[in-house]
Amino acid sequence: MKPLSKIRAWMWLIILLGLFLVFSYLSYSPKPQYYPDYVTHSPSPTGVKAFYKYIEKEKAGERWNHPPELLKATVDRQLLVMVEPSFIPEKAEMNAYIRFMKAGNTIVLLQNNPQGMFDVKTGSVKPNKEMKIYTQEHTSNHAEIDSAVRLQTKKEDQVLLSDQAGPIAVKKSLGKGQLIVAVTPEWMTNDRLLKKDHLPLLFYLLNEEKANTILFDEYIHGGENASTFWNVYPMWFLLLVLQGILLIVLWLWAKGKRFGPIFEPREASVRFSDEGIHALAAWYLRGKRYHDSIKIQADYIKLVLKETWQIPYNREWKDLSSTFEKKWTGLSAYEINSFLTGLINILEKEKISKQEYLLWSKKLEELRKEVEG
Repeated sequence: MKPLSKIRAWMWLIILLGLFLVFSYLSYSPKPQYYPDYVTHSPSPTGVKAFYKYIEKEKAGERWNHPPELLKATVDRQLLVMVEPSFIPEKAEMNAYIRFMKAGNTIVLLQNNPQGMFDVKTGSVKPNKEMKIYTQEHTSNHAEIDSAVRLQTKKEDQVLLSDQAGPIAVKKSLGKGQLIVAVTPEWMTNDRLLKKDHLPLLFYLLNEEKANTILFDEYIHGGENASTFWNVYPMWFLLLVLQGILLIVLWLWAKGKRFGPIFEPREASVRFSDEGIHALAAWYLRGKRYHDSIKIQADYIKLVLKETWQIPYNREWKDLSSTFEKKWTGLSAYEINSFLTGLINILEKEKISKQEYLLWSKKLEELRKEVEG
């Protein structure tokens, strides 16, 4: 019977384990895949996959995942689309983009605020989501604009799109090529591509220059391509910072600075504590040497009187009543005379009891505090 019961227990355990696994599998819901904004492979509302797929099919669109130094700086009439870069490229990379344009190619930069890219200047305006957009031919379109800035232009710049607040898209000439800047990257996103007149306005910008090849720059969306602390600042500045840190460490070391808890040696505290006095007092108590202890205390009080009240050490206790009356203001003349008389009697005895010792030891301690206080 016992083997049968064990088999049943194992069967129930296997059944429960199987039910648990089935339930866990059915109830498991994987987290949705994360897609960065404005990337060409993102089907999320903030991606640009829909527009890229159309360009890829109809106009030979391609993704560009390489550094700008590898762009062909030849007159191939290429058009590079940069949608909301996640970082500002380094100076060498910006120069590579500029060489690409000067060779006869075009860059279309769609960025909410392109300040800092290709020396583009912007100015703040009051945002208005829905408005009329005017082309350079003065035709009006309806669109949504999230950006709170407008482009600042020069005389040689060509305004492609504008609204009541100012220029929205501007074309700049660089050598044989062109730079087209617009503050409306949201027009290209999947959820807003077909709203209002966003799609026609995008084609208006891309068709400004007849390009043989359209590239979508994905290099600017890679976080690993962003500038780090080591390449943002010049090497001389980093070397200066490192030398400063070393000098501070050496200075602290020379000054004897220590970090962490301070452990005081026992001998440093015992030397200046009352531990020796307590041990001596305990020895006198155990040996019942009360009279010797009182005499030592009285002699110590005389030393204190000499240092503090300038009373000579060799003066007798009976001659101190007038001085005590002037200095010991907390007691009356009668109390002072009574104290001195009692002290003289105690000191003249050969033996005293423990009660007398404790009483006069306390009184001498009060006198010491009065003198030293």
